[in-house]
Amino acid sequence: MELRTLRAYVEVVRQGGFSQAAKAVHATQPTISKAVRALEDELGVILLERLPGQPIRMTAAGEAVYRRAQALLAERDDLLKELDELRGFKRGELRLGLPPLGSSVLFAPLFAQYRARFPGIDIRLVEHGSKRLEEMLQAGDIELAASLLPVPPQFEWQAVSREPLVVALPHDHALAAASHATMKALADSPFILFDSGFALNPIILAACQRSGFAPTVAARSGQIDFIIALVAARLGVAFLPRMIAEQHPHPGVRYVPLEEPDTVWHMVLVWRQGGYLSHAALAWLALAQENYAPL
Repeated sequence: MELRTLRAYVEVVRQGGFSQAAKAVHATQPTISKAVRALEDELGVILLERLPGQPIRMTAAGEAVYRRAQALLAERDDLLKELDELRGFKRGELRLGLPPLGSSVLFAPLFAQYRARFPGIDIRLVEHGSKRLEEMLQAGDIELAASLLPVPPQFEWQAVSREPLVVALPHDHALAAASHATMKALADSPFILFDSGFALNPIILAACQRSGFAPTVAARSGQIDFIIALVAARLGVAFLPRMIAEQHPHPGVRYVPLEEPDTVWHMVLVWRQGGYLSHAALAWLALAQENYAPL
């Protein structure tokens, strides 16, 4: 079994088609198709359903091969990085994934410090919700990512920041002048949530479930300013870490502490369990520990 055929198959699944995969790896579509067919012939199973006019779909065997192939390719990349550093040929690159929520406050200051200390290291940054970042981390596309606790058991983590949540309410909401709010008190209010890939959503929805209700979701967005504007327009209520809310005051919005167990926004840096970390990644972890350990 050749790694090139595994990589071709993984890219077809990631990109959602053969032509898209060919562009991603700078190859021709026939080359990618031939590689996937060769892999199917070698394994003796059909990996992809190819129906005219429909998106490709993985078979049960295809899902198993995709999962294993991601792990094998990530291990191969780790091996090459470790050998390069043992030989003294440092790549000088940090592949880092950050979520949109909280990164400007927590990580922007680290970039300046990191650049000053390690000017020869390039930072290749990707920005997605925590769920997508964890997928990229598992596939070996990035070395480090920021996410929220709890994280899956296949990751190790280092704490960054721990913040209580506040509720963003329209200024004339019945609880706008309250000293705190609970989920039960908010059960009749429509919720404005972040997009589905954000790790804050499961924390909020789990708290609702413990309080005995499923919220009415009025809207979802990945933009903090837009969510706050929707609250000001009386579309519903939203939830933010306190430190993020303090960075986004709005005359039409009141922030009230959420008094609810297990609703802490606990930001951490994560990496693959047992995965190899480059010197660039270790330096980022050390810098984060230096800045946020007192917190």
